[in-house]
Amino acid sequence: MNFHCFSMQVLHTIINLQNELSKDKGSDKTIGFVPTMGALHQGHLELVRRSVVENDVTVVSIFVNPTQFNDKTDLLKYPRNLQVDCDLLRETGCTYVFAPDADEIYPEPDTRRFDFGALANVMEGRFRPGHFNGVAQVVSRLFDIVKPDKAYFGEKDFQQLAIIRAMVKQLQLNIQIIACPIVREADGLAMSSRNIRLSDTQRKEAVFISKTLFDSREKQKDYTVPALKNQVIAQINAMPDLQVEYFEIVDGYTLQSIDNWNDTNYPVACIAVFAGEVRLIDKISY
Repeated sequence: MNFHCFSMQVLHTIINLQNELSKDKGSDKTIGFVPTMGALHQGHLELVRRSVVENDVTVVSIFVNPTQFNDKTDLLKYPRNLQVDCDLLRETGCTYVFAPDADEIYPEPDTRRFDFGALANVMEGRFRPGHFNGVAQVVSRLFDIVKPDKAYFGEKDFQQLAIIRAMVKQLQLNIQIIACPIVREADGLAMSSRNIRLSDTQRKEAVFISKTLFDSREKQKDYTVPALKNQVIAQINAMPDLQVEYFEIVDGYTLQSIDNWNDTNYPVACIAVFAGEVRLIDKISY
């Protein structure tokens, strides 16, 4: 059953979405695409608004992809509320919401294996084995369904962005990948669907992640790379509810760790921190 929200349509099947898109493409309309897992916040909505400005038609997918969760508990606890998401999207000028179930995306198991080499073995890839293969499976599947001209991703998932760019190149897809800056809460915390799972105490401490990253940018000139890394980790771990999983300073192109500031002209700091059992990520460029 598809319901209309003003001019926005919510579609649950590939055939219905493609029927609508074929009419748009027949009229030479440009298609922008924002893939999400729902639980939308202002960070997602900024991606959608940008797509609405830059394209004739914008598709937002809402699909919690099971193949990218190596932790089944995390998959079960991932927040889902389609009606709330649609209410938010209605205000953005989005054209279509594509909200399929898992059988629609994976009528049979996706056994494809992608090789992203060194890009996938570090940071998130090291701590979440199989995660990026799942991301590549679902994003390539969605790209095949929507066939957009442009697709929009947030820079908070910096490694994911690099993986998706590599995948587009490998599969020779004619899709422009647009990176959009991190959207932060007023106190600096990077917006995330997981933030709603933080207790009040954890939420207060979580802001220390971005604060420490911004402070490290000021200190960059005075510290070696290893010394700065050690200091950031120690400062965040000193907070009772925070535990750093990794903090890496990498070449923004290759994602490989650097030892000296002159190893790259594009140093990027990437971090994953547990606040209790909620895993938060963030990044800054130096």
